[in-house]
Amino acid sequence: MSKVKILVVEDEMVIADNICLILEDLGYEVLEPAINYEEALETIEAERPDMAILDIQLGGKKDGVDLAWTIKEQYDFPFIFLTSNADAGTIERVKKLSPPAYLVKPFKKDDLYTSVEIALHNYAESKGSKKSIDEDLLIKDAIFVKEKNLFHKIKLENIRYLKSDHVYIEVYTTDGQKHLIRGSLTDFSERLPKNFYRTHRSFTINVDHMDAINSAYVMIDGEQIPIGKNYRDDLLKKIRVE
Repeated sequence: MSKVKILVVEDEMVIADNICLILEDLGYEVLEPAINYEEALETIEAERPDMAILDIQLGGKKDGVDLAWTIKEQYDFPFIFLTSNADAGTIERVKKLSPPAYLVKPFKKDDLYTSVEIALHNYAESKGSKKSIDEDLLIKDAIFVKEKNLFHKIKLENIRYLKSDHVYIEVYTTDGQKHLIRGSLTDFSERLPKNFYRTHRSFTINVDHMDAINSAYVMIDGEQIPIGKNYRDDLLKKIRVE
């Protein structure tokens, strides 16, 4: 499980460094801050952040609102606007973006933490993604799991399989870890990509990590995952096993 990766775009380096220090103290992974539109795009392309904090007023021809439109249309991840004062025209431009959260200067540590939390939730809702499992969110290619009041990221590609455990779901990952999240395996499995297949009422597998299969079980990294009779025919058909 990795930390939520955040990019700060702010042309006043003292403010940018302060934001980065606070985010690191809160437990997030923080990228090297960008000071303008062009630098921000280079970092986004190279690092693929999970979220960005954008100052509206940036040096250069394009400002934070322009950058937000590019993120929304080309990269599709949540962002927070950082601002102190803005004219009516800028506010109108911002409103059209329906940003997941705002952060107003000057701000406190708790304000920053709250804005990040709200941005993740609001972004998920804007995409029609309901809260999948209590305080955990399924967004694009990852599960954002809340542990000790902070979201952490489990990339879907790193999940080997999931197992139902009463009102919880056990998530087994490629690094040998097991993460426990609250929710229904049935509801959650319906929201996963096509490479996740239900093999049993208690198991869902990531077929990309499947090593072998027969009529009774699937092998993943030396572990036998059972195949229930109600799922066998559909599973074998999906993975084109005759």
